[in-house]
Amino acid sequence: MSNVWFITGSSRGLGRSLTTAVLAHGDQVAATARNPEQLNDLVAEYGSRILPLTLDVTDTAQVEQAVAAALTHFGHLDVVVNNAGFGIIGAAEAYSEEQVRSQLETNLHAPIAVTRAVLPHLRERRRGHILQISSGGGRVGNPGVSIYQAAKFGLGGFSEALAKEVAPLGIRVTCVEPGGFRTDWAGASMSYAPEVAGYETTVGALKHMFQSGAYVPMGDPDKAAQVLLALVAHPKPPLHLLLGSDSLGLVQQAEADRSAELEEWIPVSRSTDHDAAENFLDTDLGKQFLKGK
Repeated sequence: MSNVWFITGSSRGLGRSLTTAVLAHGDQVAATARNPEQLNDLVAEYGSRILPLTLDVTDTAQVEQAVAAALTHFGHLDVVVNNAGFGIIGAAEAYSEEQVRSQLETNLHAPIAVTRAVLPHLRERRRGHILQISSGGGRVGNPGVSIYQAAKFGLGGFSEALAKEVAPLGIRVTCVEPGGFRTDWAGASMSYAPEVAGYETTVGALKHMFQSGAYVPMGDPDKAAQVLLALVAHPKPPLHLLLGSDSLGLVQQAEADRSAELEEWIPVSRSTDHDAAENFLDTDLGKQFLKGK
């Protein structure tokens, strides 16, 4: 059975690899991009199975128009991929207000807006799969990418809560968390905040690595695209999916560090409960939260 996909940021990087793989698999795709003419070669090869759509994901009105156009053309949607985004490097205090807002609007508000736009349709059909292309940096904080990672951590939290809300409706959610892939994320699409003295060994070291070409990503976007194709066919897809041994290694270490810190501070965490309070997990609210696991 073929699926209809809605993919943002489809003209380059992972989005381009996924769009190409989806079409080669025999599926159909509404492929959104700021410059959809970059998809002309795919239109020439696959005809009406691809619908290129102009979309600035930070424009909510355009998001709603693009979703409506996809539904008009294909009749329904099965898989929604929030892929559009870009990175920025700098010290937290160095970013301009515009840079901060741009990161949060593109990497957090936009996927939320797309998700909200498609949910009424998916809810009515009682089926669908939403893939949020986050990052291993949505699970591990690193110097130099604080604002980018603020957006990705937020996307992860939104996706976890959303997954519990929509599971009874037959809608699945997966937060895909890649490491570095051989796209232009670390190259042409990367931007930088002004330098600030004092961060030479942290932010400065990361910036030098990226700008010098010393950083060679480990991931292959074409392989990732094949994984995502298989993922939507899986009967029990994960809520979180790390892609790449770099992302996997960093998250494994971060989870171990968090677990050790949590255990060390458990007595302090419990010390603030009221003397008359019962075990939270035995309360009605605690039980309600556990039901959503």
